[in-house]
Amino acid sequence: MNRRRFIQQAGLATGLLPFLGWPVVQADESSFFELELPDLKGQMSALAHYRGQPLVVNFWASWCPPCVEEMPDLDRLSQSFPQVQFLGLAIDTRRNVDKFLEHTPVRYELLIPGYSGVELMRTLGNSKGGLPFTVLFDPQGQQQDQVLGQIDPDQLVQSIEKLL
Repeated sequence: MNRRRFIQQAGLATGLLPFLGWPVVQADESSFFELELPDLKGQMSALAHYRGQPLVVNFWASWCPPCVEEMPDLDRLSQSFPQVQFLGLAIDTRRNVDKFLEHTPVRYELLIPGYSGVELMRTLGNSKGGLPFTVLFDPQGQQQDQVLGQIDPDQLVQSIEKLL
């Protein structure tokens, strides 16, 4: 087992995440929009301000090859659909996200729930906690679709168009 995976699993198993500087995210699907998560500067950002418009939420990590591969597609789609909010939730550290952004620009907002975001994914239907994971919400905040694994841009376009 590699060191990173061991630390992740040990932190999750023992509840050490707050002591490691990673926020603990506990929610169910109905309270998703009540959460506040750290942004790239460490400031808390309320998910409530995403209610009222279609929302595409992508859970990703810089160490996840399919996540990295789909980021340019998601970025292009975010520009093609300005009436839809895109939000990336990094299951990662702020340092890793900052390094990633030096090489791969992303124009939509990124928040960093850290490794405890795995629990948030599970509450949204990703029982195995795999990455990448994308969830689509309608303007009323109801989950309408989800994709476990790398997105197919054409299929995601069809799902987004159903939200509009």
